Amino acid sequence: MKALTYQGAKKVSVETVADPVLLADDDIVLRVSATAICGSDLHIYRGKIPAMKDGDILGHEFMGEVVEAGPGVHKLRKGDRVVVPFVIACGQCFYCTRSLFAACEQTNDGRGAILNKKVATAGAGLFGYSHLYGGYAGGQAEFVRVPKADVGPIKIPDVLSDEQVLFLSDILPTGYQAAVNAQIVPGASVAIFGAGPVGLMSALSARFLGAEKIFMVDHHPYRLRFAQQTYGVIPINFDEDEDPAETILKATQNHGVDASIDAVGFEAKGSLLETALATLKLEGSSGKALRQAMAATRRGGVISVPGVYAGFIHGFLFGDAFEKGLTFRMGQTHAQRFMPELLENIGEGRMKPEVIISHRMRLADAARGYEIFNDKEEDCRKVVLTP
Repeated sequence: MKALTYQGAKKVSVETVADPVLLADDDIVLRVSATAICGSDLHIYRGKIPAMKDGDILGHEFMGEVVEAGPGVHKLRKGDRVVVPFVIACGQCFYCTRSLFAACEQTNDGRGAILNKKVATAGAGLFGYSHLYGGYAGGQAEFVRVPKADVGPIKIPDVLSDEQVLFLSDILPTGYQAAVNAQIVPGASVAIFGAGPVGLMSALSARFLGAEKIFMVDHHPYRLRFAQQTYGVIPINFDEDEDPAETILKATQNHGVDASIDAVGFEAKGSLLETALATLKLEGSSGKALRQAMAATRRGGVISVPGVYAGFIHGFLFGDAFEKGLTFRMGQTHAQRFMPELLENIGEGRMKPEVIISHRMRLADAARGYEIFNDKEEDCRKVVLTP
């Protein structure tokens, strides 16, 4: 089959690789009908994620048709059309029974990214996301093996198109969990840092949950324009406004918003000092987006972090968080928890995540899709690939 493979930083290519096969009784093999490039895929593309090996198949946002099912699969059969969550969960361990699917103890033989790990178990395996998370082949391919197929893959009615439901695999549940973690209620105010796909899905979800005022901070004018036109956000370009948090405070009677969502993560544009520390491997992440989020949030408010972080952050103002009584909610998305209700909302026309798609390409052109998305060319918001 054809699949997009990692070949080093800024080097990906579509190669001919072995077809996947069933390795366990509860596996399925899926013929991929649509897959997407995620913002977190760009961390891999830029060489920022360790434990990648040349030849690894990328991609964790995908859907398709079941072509083979193991004897231990009871909820799916050949011919079913499904969307697969990016998190691989067993459904039975300590964490899965608490609906904390991203913390599953049974699906990752890697170590995860915790530095001070000690004897703690690793989090769940992830498709196409390094050997820290199990080394599973991803779905930017013609076919993919899906383990634990009774836990996660959700059947899709024929009346819904691939594009309508594809983002159930990651960015829609991620944006929705971010808004839920932010404790958005009708009339709430929220600041979203980052207008990429997760930031846009956070805006969709915040508006869906009743947010009255949404500030969105980014430095790509085309993304801010889209968010303003689609979700009614108040755009703030940090290339033009050097202190967005101050602007947000002034617009909220000096209180700040009820919650902030950091949809940027560890590759946030930081200070010169942070850039130097990161280059010397003394710091794993820029803390600028977090500092701005903390400054923009009112006392007693919430900081929700769907953006990926790793390693040390020297500029984290913990004293400010204490002084303001802030609550932090963060972590990988428990996608399985949210997929059924989100599918219902899509089916009823209450959510239309597909509107963010800007580029539709063949899998054969995936390398170019990564370049366009990474370099923000052609007003790229989201790339969908079809094998």
